Amino acid sequence: MESAVPAPQVLNNARARLGEGPCWHEPTQTLYWVDIHNHRVHHYDPATGADRFFEVGEAVGCIAPAGVNRLILARRHDLAFLNTSDGAVTPILAVEAPRRGVRLNDGKCDAAGRLWFGSMDPAGGEGQLYRYDPDGSLHRMETGLSIANGLGWSPDNRTFYLTDTSPPQTIYAYDFDLESGLIGNRRPCVELRGAPFYPDGLTVDREGCLWSAMWDGWCVIRFAPDDGRELLRLSLPVQRPTCCTFGGADLGTLYITSAAVGLSEDEIERSFHSGDLFCVRGLAVGLPTHGFAG
Repeated sequence: MESAVPAPQVLNNARARLGEGPCWHEPTQTLYWVDIHNHRVHHYDPATGADRFFEVGEAVGCIAPAGVNRLILARRHDLAFLNTSDGAVTPILAVEAPRRGVRLNDGKCDAAGRLWFGSMDPAGGEGQLYRYDPDGSLHRMETGLSIANGLGWSPDNRTFYLTDTSPPQTIYAYDFDLESGLIGNRRPCVELRGAPFYPDGLTVDREGCLWSAMWDGWCVIRFAPDDGRELLRLSLPVQRPTCCTFGGADLGTLYITSAAVGLSEDEIERSFHSGDLFCVRGLAVGLPTHGFAG
């Protein structure tokens, strides 16, 4: 286990209900992230410390760059574009019929510019994993999930990772073919069943290791991709870290979102910065963010 882990820095006092989906935007050297339950897409500028937000009219699970002044969003039940110049939201297509307690969740783009995103159904285990292609076609890639969550790819694009948060508290690895966009041979990579915390959003660093935010765990954990062993534990002053990504000019800054939703007054007293945005430097170097090619 490594030691002398630097302490995370609080970047703002956003007090998001459910901060999620941090996404580094290389052209502007800024960070986008979402507050799911407040229906907001945030835009944080590290150069100035300013954080502004766009109201998008619905719960928003994930975002990805989609060209100049545009993001693609997975909202509660549909995909949409957000114009970051004027805040206009343009629906693209409905993904799932509205069902109580079910919504779209985490997602990212692969190196071919396809958007991968999941849905969550904590009660019924009918969460799905989808792939939305630049040609406008939608593909169901996995079924039977509870909370489809943190996903990513290995540096060589030969492995795809997908988290099912609770249950089974597992990060799965799949064989991945970049050209066809197909996945197969699912197997557990990191198994945390029975742990007092839950794997949420994740990112992959340049060495291929996985960084997973631990809901109710007060930490982000770095795992080895070959056998899932814990390599490093980054402690945070909040109970519910939700997701992380690497950014900065050298991709050496780890940005971390967090949540306040569901916490009691006593729990918020113990984790005053719940819902805020954090960063820490010097732990690892990340991979570039891919945008939607449509």
